[in-house]
Amino acid sequence: MIQLSFNKTEESEYRILCLGSHCDDIEIGCGGTILKLIENYQHVVIYWVVFSSNEQRAQEATTSANLFLKEIPVKKIIIKNFRDGFLPFEGIKVKECFEQLKQEFSPDIIFTHHRDDRHQDHRLISDLTWNTFRNHLILEYEIPKYDGDLGIPNFFVHLDEEFCRRKIQYIIEAFPTQNHKQWFTEDTFRSILRIRGIESNSASKYAEAFYCRKIFF
Repeated sequence: MIQLSFNKTEESEYRILCLGSHCDDIEIGCGGTILKLIENYQHVVIYWVVFSSNEQRAQEATTSANLFLKEIPVKKIIIKNFRDGFLPFEGIKVKECFEQLKQEFSPDIIFTHHRDDRHQDHRLISDLTWNTFRNHLILEYEIPKYDGDLGIPNFFVHLDEEFCRRKIQYIIEAFPTQNHKQWFTEDTFRSILRIRGIESNSASKYAEAFYCRKIFF
């Protein structure tokens, strides 16, 4: 394993852009990594952007984002109300949101969906991320689902048990409308963390995994 160290000091401002198609995507895909970054860097600034929601889901997403980001004073939570499952058909408006983000915020790292995700909303957000941000570190996260589209990631973030516990607790607590779904369980979230921990030889046993297309030293 090769360990990557970000070119930041404890006093540096670390700007993070989190992009999710749906109200629980960011948390499921990279929630543990966000918690770890907040713990490791004192001056974290986060833009947290969700594109698809309704009134009830938007309330859940706001609650969840505030749980994950409660330790940082500088953050912006944006919840859009595009229709779930129809993002590609509203592509122009979604693209306009990305153009606005580009003008507002220049992140050091971006978390977004994997380009080979089988959900059409996820793929669009991934494509527009790459269309919009051309000189940034982009890590594509994964979402376990019925489609069975988990792949072979190449970038791993090792997570202590405490980060895993908090991630899962926040997700389960913040999204009660999803608790009836057979896959939306603690076992699901912990099992993928454990599998990626095995693959990356994590001393803590757990890891989140990402796809990194381009990186340089």
